Amino acid sequence: MESPWEEPILQSSFTKEFLVLTRFACASLRPSGFGYLMGDGTVNKKRPVELWITARMTHVFALASLCGIAGMSEFAEHGIRSLTTAFRDHENGGWFSAVEHGIDENGHGHCVGDGRKEAYAHAFVILAASSALTAGIEGARQLLEDALADQDTHWWEPEHGRVCESWDKEYTQKEAYRGLNSNMHTVEAYLAAYHATGERLWLDRARAITRWAADLCAQWGARLPEHFDSKWAVQTDFNKENPHDPFRPYGVTPGHACEWARLMLHVRGALRENGDEIPDWTLEAPHALFSRAAEEGWDSKHGGFVYTTDFDGQPVVTERMHWVLCEALSAAMVLGRELHVVGRTQDAEEVSDFFASWLAWADQYLREDIGRWVHEVNENGDVSTTTWDGKPDVYHVAQMLLLPLLPPAASFAESARRARESHSFL
Repeated sequence: MESPWEEPILQSSFTKEFLVLTRFACASLRPSGFGYLMGDGTVNKKRPVELWITARMTHVFALASLCGIAGMSEFAEHGIRSLTTAFRDHENGGWFSAVEHGIDENGHGHCVGDGRKEAYAHAFVILAASSALTAGIEGARQLLEDALADQDTHWWEPEHGRVCESWDKEYTQKEAYRGLNSNMHTVEAYLAAYHATGERLWLDRARAITRWAADLCAQWGARLPEHFDSKWAVQTDFNKENPHDPFRPYGVTPGHACEWARLMLHVRGALRENGDEIPDWTLEAPHALFSRAAEEGWDSKHGGFVYTTDFDGQPVVTERMHWVLCEALSAAMVLGRELHVVGRTQDAEEVSDFFASWLAWADQYLREDIGRWVHEVNENGDVSTTTWDGKPDVYHVAQMLLLPLLPPAASFAESARRARESHSFL
């Protein structure tokens, strides 16, 4: 079977999109990192410079540098400097969640807010440092060593095999809440660290977290609960009165199901490359998650993926986020390839059909212009700002665009490195 993401026309289109997207992202540059972009592509100076955005943008610029795009290494270097100095809590350790736009004479930023440390954003520090190290960016190795040491000291809970959610500024008090989202991005970070360092520990930890998510998939009918208490008991009603929350929404998030599916398949690929035994759950769970998201997340009447559903599969927040569509397309690419590899041709063809129809919808409603994507639309396809305004960062689009251009690997930086070595990209 010829997969749609292997077609030369698609590859050519995605290459151009990625090139222009990275240029668009350059406008986010601030003295202390990378800022939140508004709809017109300028920085929102009313918002602080945030750790998760700065780290994700640094990751994207490192990938662009690996892909040979001129000038991107300088932006990646700026990101690594910012993460090393402006965001670093030099007194207590870890990284501030947000800082002011300016920096002092030492390059240090001024913390905005209460200085709380977040697992979600700290995962992206690892991702950025890993990608930058793979790209040969100065300072990335030390940043990665510091970030991984911080994981052992503060985040990893060995008795559970996953990470806690957040700490106060001084690293003295953990938040009682535990979250699926932060653990998902920690998997991505650990896979990147595994490739960047060659240390098997990080693959094993990524496998442990994904196995837990696969067990949740089996227990909850492929609808992943997002919220837990400090003992990891599921909290199904969490944020029921605040369903639009951008990081902790009530109910089930189809976009995360797709993201988990892709990450589980990346773990599967890494285990295969190591000659390990390949557990059945590394294909069964992602296929189930993908299928459930396609069935209940996709609006067959209006098109597009809803943000959330309840635990019966009924839509709750019907706005369509660009990141959800990007993760659905990415999961389709990785799952379709794997189903093809194992000889499940009919299932692979079904995934290909989903991919083609979702891409067509995205091109009509989310793609503003070459390299410019709308962040959120309502069920009619009109621009919405109910949950997100502007274009915060380019992380999800960039990764989705790179997938059909790069050889398979458990991290995007490793994929880009392999492509560069074989002279097969751009």
